[in-house]
Formats: sequence, structure tokens, C-alpha cells
Amino acid sequence: MIAVGGAIGTGLFLGAGERLNSAGPSLVVVFAITGLFAFFIARAMGELVMHRPTSGSFVSYSRELLGGEKAAFLAGWIYFLHWVCSGIAEITAVAVYLHYWSALRDIPQWTLALFALLVVLGANLISVRWFGEFEFWFAIIKVAAIVAFLAVGCWLLASRHPVAGQAGGPQLITDHGGMLPHGFLAAVVITQGVVFSYAAIEMVGITAGETENPREVIPKAINSVSWRIVVFYVCSVLLLVLLLPWTAYSGSESPFVTLMGKVGIPGADQIMNFVVLTAALSSCNSGLYSTGRTLRSMGLAGSAPRFTTRMNKRHVPFGGILLTASCYVLGIVLNYVVPDRAFSIVLNFSAITMIATWAMIMLCQLALRRRVKDGRAVSGGFRLPGAPFTSYLTLAFLLLVVVLMACDGDIGTWTVSCVPLIALGLWGGWYLVRGRVAAVAEERRIAAASGAAPLGGVPRQRGGAED
Repeated sequence: MIAVGGAIGTGLFLGAGERLNSAGPSLVVVFAITGLFAFFIARAMGELVMHRPTSGSFVSYSRELLGGEKAAFLAGWIYFLHWVCSGIAEITAVAVYLHYWSALRDIPQWTLALFALLVVLGANLISVRWFGEFEFWFAIIKVAAIVAFLAVGCWLLASRHPVAGQAGGPQLITDHGGMLPHGFLAAVVITQGVVFSYAAIEMVGITAGETENPREVIPKAINSVSWRIVVFYVCSVLLLVLLLPWTAYSGSESPFVTLMGKVGIPGADQIMNFVVLTAALSSCNSGLYSTGRTLRSMGLAGSAPRFTTRMNKRHVPFGGILLTASCYVLGIVLNYVVPDRAFSIVLNFSAITMIATWAMIMLCQLALRRRVKDGRAVSGGFRLPGAPFTSYLTLAFLLLVVVLMACDGDIGTWTVSCVPLIALGLWGGWYLVRGRVAAVAEERRIAAASGAAPLGGVPRQRGGAED
């Protein structure tokens, strides 16, 4: 449910409107193709988890399989940057959704974004059990809403019930320019935004360190989450273009709200707007959860500030959570300065950092497969189908998305041009912390040799969280 809650969010409920407007019905095909690669990435993550379950996730696997602490440092901070950008996108979306109601339109967008941040921060700091409860019900609401939307949409199509004065069907596609109204290139370019929509599918692996019997639960979760997410995305977008002309959608509101507002069911648009609001809160909630655990893993290794290792009495890594939340404040500022562009800016930065994270997962999976082949590791029995071919194919796909972003000519080009600056910052950060990382590693070695608790008595977490 955490992976479903994280992945089914703003990318579908808000971002799909803008992409339908720019590329038309071809968005359905792009979602299907990108969903296939998202499935490959989730299965690669599952292969790593079955090798060694840990809540340190791909940070821990990067340390083990890609060259030690430097690789773990890069993986952890890139993932942190992703969720900072993604979280800002989600709280921006919350503000946009709240403005749908006339009673809240006079409240500045940045104020509503701040309110959203405080809500999810509180849910994460109480306890992991409360986080799980919040996330479970957030996910239940959005999944139930999508299932209901699919059922209503299919009924509207089957009964030929008019929407906005016209019956739905394939003619809404053929009468408005076909599948590629703006050409093939427009369809290819939107792939960069669709990648953001599938972000968080890898979170199934992060939960392994706090899951009972992860070797039994995680494979089932990965398979079920993957196909459900792809079906929800592809079928939902297909219904959107079969029930209304794609020209009716825009980036100013959720396409689901647009459609339900024209169906003629009283209050349907209000209900759907509430659903997409909870979806955005859910994704932001998941981001705080994952970065808190990731930062703690890095802090215990010395590559993140020491306070990120701190746990409260309820075993919540509040240091890492508060560090992430403090970075979300930058999103509040962005919503104050450029409210109309805030979502698009952070969406592109989130996509580029997510691509880097997914690439690290695939590289770890390839390294593990080589070790198993050489007899230096034991296979966990849950393998990525078609690997290593599918591994290299996924890496090629991710590289293609980066190239498409660079050719965007707008925010995407600007985002990719900032990659060298991000790389320089990570390089400088590593040289600042490498001494402390080496000291922690030596302390661990001595502690292991003497049988003492590592890191001055920091207890080891179930599932290897300190890894």
C-alpha cells in the first residue's frame, strides 16, 4: 500500500491533464511503455531485496555492490534530492487542488502548501504505525476512487451516455487528430513527465527492513503492485480520452475533476477533487517516510549529518524526516515567488533525480547478477525476467529520457543543464565527509572485532537498517 500510495499520485491526477493537452491520446501508449520499464525496475529492486533485506535499500546495495561508501553516498543523496523535489511538487498540487473550492481561493497558494507540509510531517513524526495507518487509508481512498472511476467510465462507454453533450467512444480520438495530433515527437517528449508518474514504485524495497517475513511478502508485493499501478494508469488515461476530447483537458486542474464535472452527477467533481487531494498528501507522506530511513542509513555510515541518525521513543528517525521537511520549505518559497510555474519546475528536477536513482538500482542488479554467476553471492530466487538484456534495455531507456529532457527547449533543457552543478555539489560533499565515513568504518571494524555495539552503542535495527 505504501508503494501504491507513493506511485499513484500527482503524476496521474494532475500531470496527466497537461500531458493530454500537449500530446493527445498518445499518452496512453507512453504510459504503457514506461510502465513496462517501471516493472523491470521494481523486479530488479526485488532481486536485490531477496539477496539481503534491509531498510537501507539501494543505498546499502550501492555500498556493497558498486564500490563502497562513495557509491552509497551518491545513491543516498540523489534519492534525497528526488524526494525533496517530488515532495515540493506534491504540496504544490495540494495547494492547486484546495483552490478548486471557492471558499479557499483567496488564501495564497504558499499558505496552503505550508498547511499540507505540516499535516504530513505530523503523520510521520508520531510513529511508524501511525504513518502506516495514514498511508493505508490514503491509498485505500485513491485506489477505491480509481476503481470507481473505471467502473463509471466503462458504464458511460457501454451505455453511450453523453458527456458534455456527446457520447464517448473511439470517434473522440479520430475526430480530433487521431492518436498523434501533434506528431510523433510530441508523444516522445512527454515520456520525461510520465517517468515522474511512476516514481516511488521502488519503495516496496525500502519497506523490507520494517516488514515481517520480507522474503515471503516482498516478491508478492512487487508483482501485485507493479501490474496494478500500470493497469490503473493506462486504463484511467484511456477512459479519459474516450469520454472527452483530449482538448478539454489542461494543466490547471485534474483531468479527473474536469471529466466528472461534465458527467452530470451532482457533486462528482467535488468528491474527485477530494480524492486527488488525498493522493497528493499520500505521495508526500511516502516521501518523508523513505527519506527519513535513507538518511538514517547514511548518517550511521557518516555520509549524512549525525542528527539524521536520531530516533525518538517510537523508533521514528525524526532527524532525517525533519531535514527533508526543512528542504520542503524551499517549495513554500517557490509557491510564493512563481506559483504558476512551481509544479513544472520541481517535476522536471524530480524526474532527473529519479532517473539517476533507477539507474543505480539497475547497476546494482547487474553487479549482483555477476557475483551470483561468479559464485561470490547466492541468488535469492526472485529474478528480473530477461536479465541482463532487460537490465541494459532499461538503462538505455533512462538515457533516452534524459536526452529528451535536454531537447525540450524549456524547463527540461534548463534542468539537464543543471546536472553538472548537481554532480559538482555531490563531488564536493563527498570530499567533505569522506574522513568521517572512513572513521565510522574503522569504528565499526573495531566494534565488530571486540563484539561491542557499533557506533558508540547505537542499537542494530531489525532488517539491517544501519546498513
